[in-house]
Amino acid sequence: MTVILQNLHGNHACAMGAIAAGCRFFAGYPITPSSEIAERMSRELPLVGGTFVQMEDEIASIAAVLGASAGGIKSMTATSGPGFSLKQENIGLAAAAEIPCVIANVMRGGPSTGTPTRPAQGDIMQARWGSHGDRPVIALAPASVKEVYDQTIRAFNLSERYRMPVVLLFDQVISHLLEPIELADMASLELVDRPWATGDSAGFEPYASTETGVPPMPRPGDGYRTHTTGLTHGEDGFPTQDPEVVTRATQRLLDKVENHRADIESYECHDTEDAEVLIVAYGISARAARAAVRRARGQGIAAGLFRPITIWPFPEEALKAAASKAKAILVPEMNAGQLVLEIERIVGHDLPVAGLNRIDGQAINPDEILQRIKELAAK
Repeated sequence: MTVILQNLHGNHACAMGAIAAGCRFFAGYPITPSSEIAERMSRELPLVGGTFVQMEDEIASIAAVLGASAGGIKSMTATSGPGFSLKQENIGLAAAAEIPCVIANVMRGGPSTGTPTRPAQGDIMQARWGSHGDRPVIALAPASVKEVYDQTIRAFNLSERYRMPVVLLFDQVISHLLEPIELADMASLELVDRPWATGDSAGFEPYASTETGVPPMPRPGDGYRTHTTGLTHGEDGFPTQDPEVVTRATQRLLDKVENHRADIESYECHDTEDAEVLIVAYGISARAARAAVRRARGQGIAAGLFRPITIWPFPEEALKAAASKAKAILVPEMNAGQLVLEIERIVGHDLPVAGLNRIDGQAINPDEILQRIKELAAK
């Protein structure tokens, strides 16, 4: 296997990972701090027969992505907080109509226009609840440039396998971080394509239930009659208000994630076997947390780190196992306290859960985390 060593920014790693995953369509609108993803895609996609389109706005960008994907092409867009807000309606459409796509959200300070050039982690709950209604959600949070590359590939694989939108969440620090990474030969990558409809087109039902819960997708031009809508629909694809059909259709969408958690969930544990103070951190904050854990261990404090790579669905059982010996949990994040709410829901009835928050556009540093570790260990 050929391995190529490159120095890449996080945003460029996202673009290269997308192309390696088979992405051949990108539609986007420039927005700080994600613009370098679009810039790199504009140069690289034509070289592999792909299409780059700079759309007139964020809504048109995600709409174009859904159209291209419905036409059979692996597709993505990239944005930041304000654009992510504008895309929510069509992200919901992608979930309802089961159209695979990847959305990279490079987080910056908010609300509204906020602080475009400063990092934040304020879109965690928006990724889960931003679009209305009950819908499945997969969101991944890489913590290094190499992981941006790898998780972008994984985002496409998950999106294709389960026919749904997948969100990549990383912040301004990682997006502009320059690190050397190894890029494997594309031929060695394990890539996933959506399940395609085969067999007789007569009587084809585009949303028929299957053993995996993921219906095969009709390929344009293959003769399958299909109807695509954001209205709740039956297995034939046409709108319905029948309570039983609505319940069955919505539950099938949710079960695509719930029944496949073992495949979807990803996380790392560091020194959690005997950790009395457990840090739960993601993205760039997890890098500071790991350094703080090493220093705490050097001072005789049993600290550990649980790092969710899959933010949604959150790896609940893995967290419970990692916290089995903990006396307290600390959640450092660059927001006013978002993921900490999920941690409290999962283990808060058994353990005290504390937040460590910054909303000033500055990354949390290891010294801040170490100080809070010491305070919690002393209680």
